[in-house]
Amino acid sequence: MSNILRRGRLSSSPDEDILNFTSSMSADKWIFEADILVDLAHTLMLKEQGIIRHDDCSKILCGLMHVKEGGIELLDHSYEDIHISLESRLIDIVGEETGGRMHSGRSRNDEVATCIRIRLRDELLSLMEELVGLRLALLNRASVHTETLMPGFTHLQHAQPTTFAHHLLAHSGAVARDTERVTDAFSRVNRSPLGAAAFASTGFDLDRQRTASLLGFSGLLENSMDAVSSRDFLIETASVLANVMVNLSRMAEELVLWSTPEFGFIELHDSYSSTSSIMPQKKNPDTAELIRGKAGTVMGSLMALLTICKALPLSYNRDLQEATPNMWRSVEATRSAVRIMTGIIGSMKVNTDAMADKATAGFTTATELADTMVRATGIPFRTAHQIVGVLARSSRVPTLKDVDDVSGRILGAGLSGRGLTEEMIMEALDPVSNIRRRKIIGGPSPDETSRAISSSLEELGKVRSGIRELNASIENSLKCLFDAAESCM
Repeated sequence: MSNILRRGRLSSSPDEDILNFTSSMSADKWIFEADILVDLAHTLMLKEQGIIRHDDCSKILCGLMHVKEGGIELLDHSYEDIHISLESRLIDIVGEETGGRMHSGRSRNDEVATCIRIRLRDELLSLMEELVGLRLALLNRASVHTETLMPGFTHLQHAQPTTFAHHLLAHSGAVARDTERVTDAFSRVNRSPLGAAAFASTGFDLDRQRTASLLGFSGLLENSMDAVSSRDFLIETASVLANVMVNLSRMAEELVLWSTPEFGFIELHDSYSSTSSIMPQKKNPDTAELIRGKAGTVMGSLMALLTICKALPLSYNRDLQEATPNMWRSVEATRSAVRIMTGIIGSMKVNTDAMADKATAGFTTATELADTMVRATGIPFRTAHQIVGVLARSSRVPTLKDVDDVSGRILGAGLSGRGLTEEMIMEALDPVSNIRRRKIIGGPSPDETSRAISSSLEELGKVRSGIRELNASIENSLKCLFDAAESCM
């Protein structure tokens, strides 16, 4: 059969080099199943609106189901995109007199935009579930380390003592916000452009609400020009994915550092590690390093999408064909990175002794000592900050006499005369007491981290329920679609 798209206006076919340059078939494998769904919904709606006959609808639906069962391998990959290849295959099966009616009132422009949204919403739902899994792994780890001491860092310098649970809860909070952002992006992805046709809609009496309902969309992109030309949903999603990868990359960086002999805080499970081809003693945190590296891939995809879309006039332009491969690359890298990080967190060995040994290195209790001076003597914090700063110049543990010597030089009198005792100083320098005192919301005290873990797990249950509801809504719509198709065949 001749090319159903080029046989009218165009008198010659592109050579292989041009075809390879213009073809989107390599990326279209992502949307094959979505394209079948769109064809089924559009064909049913055409029949219901009296635009095509019941008999033609039945034959088209049967042909589409045959292609669906055969898979993408049934299609001719010499066509420039999957939509024309699929339609051509359908016409081969049922004949042009019938199959040629399927495209009535529709363009590839609204068709491809709909297919991308269907596939992308499925990917986002799966990513939501994977982020929930990562957060659960972090919370489960945190629950057994509420009293595991470790140093906290600013500028990668020892700052204050904290707990491993407190540190993991920080990452859990970031993942929670990532999940919220994915869910929010999903709400704008899940809108139907179908029925917009090329850009000016169509003179056929289409029922856009019907196809949106059959395909599980929550609403329409009403303006037909906006519907086919907008790719802001891709840019928003890519931005969300880049944010996810930034957070994963930060986690990965810590895992890489913590697994070194200099830190010795954790050891990755063998299945998430590699060794050297020449140095047999090596155990390398390759999976964490690759998460860190793939963050660059995802960020690059965002930059590519922004650059492709930044100066396109309304409405559709072929440049947009280059947008979707970047989206799929970004989705694939992010989802795999989330799954790998979940496995790393769940399986790594935690060296609690090494963490505790370094919890007070670098005078990490200095802030609590200054706070104790303020509470015990009433001096301004800035003055206490100066006293402790001077004490920090010495490598030995400060005593009450040391404090009095420094405060005498600064204030003209020792702090012991104002109520500061040796016991207060020792308590301030004790990392366990230090941490237990920090029990305000979000602090590292064991009681507070236990409360935060419990609260997070409860909230995580609600998130899971929301994801199940979104999945169920789409599944119910697609069941209606297939039931309607079956009754018509």
